[in-house]
Amino acid sequence: MTAFDPAASFGPDIAARYDDEHRLGDEAETVALLAELCAGRPALEFAVGTGRIALPLAQRTSRVDGIELSPAMAEQLRAKPGSDAISVTLGDMATTRLPDRYGVVYLVFNTIFNIVTQDGQVQCFENARAHLADGGVFVVETAVPTAWTHAASYVRPEQVDPGRVTLDVCSYDPVTQLFRENHVEVSGDGIRFSPIECRLAGTGELDLMARIAGLTLLHRWGGWTREPFTASSVRHVSVYVVAG
Repeated sequence: MTAFDPAASFGPDIAARYDDEHRLGDEAETVALLAELCAGRPALEFAVGTGRIALPLAQRTSRVDGIELSPAMAEQLRAKPGSDAISVTLGDMATTRLPDRYGVVYLVFNTIFNIVTQDGQVQCFENARAHLADGGVFVVETAVPTAWTHAASYVRPEQVDPGRVTLDVCSYDPVTQLFRENHVEVSGDGIRFSPIECRLAGTGELDLMARIAGLTLLHRWGGWTREPFTASSVRHVSVYVVAG
């Protein structure tokens, strides 16, 4: 994908409809587990976005802060009720450092994949480690790469209505581990593109990144209700603690 800019991929158009198109329906389960892990301690969300998780979590723990690369996504969060309880810093989750330490640092919904280099993903783990208080944990939710890469490239209809068709157009390069995706909407108003590029990483590679950052795996579940992680799981929720 030429001229793809991760910093601009969640601009005003995407941000305005993000909550309508990207809600998974598991927000309650996600917040419940994170709140339990927080045990009243403050939390930090990497790529806080529109506050889909941070806003309800802020009602169940002492404080939630966020780091967000996209000003447009942050604006959507700030327009919501209760957003004054969340401090949002504009910056890169791999490198932006805040002065505080947190009981839980977390990123959800495949966000680690939005960093498109291995070095950058390692930096993200290192940045999480730097923000952890004693006894704190780093929580990562991602898809299992094979759930996305069942074919090297494909076109799949996502929505078919009388006046609108949305197609998911994807390609995957196993050499670079880059997954390139474009949601193409065709309607009477014209054609709209929503491109994104991700670097996929499996559980073994993520665990090694954690080890480089001084973290070790504590728990791995197949979802937010602690279901077992098995060979048929399509995602995982992994909890890391400071090694030793």
